[in-house]
Amino acid sequence: MPTAQALMEKIRALPPERLSEVEDFVDFLASKTRRLAALDRLLAIAPALEAAGASPITEEEVQAEVDAARAEQRRRGARSD
Repeated sequence: MPTAQALMEKIRALPPERLSEVEDFVDFLASKTRRLAALDRLLAIAPALEAAGASPITEEEVQAEVDAARAEQRRRGARSD
């Protein structure tokens, strides 16, 4: 497994026009990590929700929540530009 120092050396050796690609990829990995952590948290509480009698949500409800979260992210991104 490469060390942070070895990765930094490789990044420094890249031409400047490639740095934005590296940044995009790092952002992608961070986002993926956050999504997986959120899914793990949801799966951890699913049995408790079921035991409490919460009705399962439909795929349409899940998609509506995803769409709303994405719209909020776009709104925040547009606001910070």
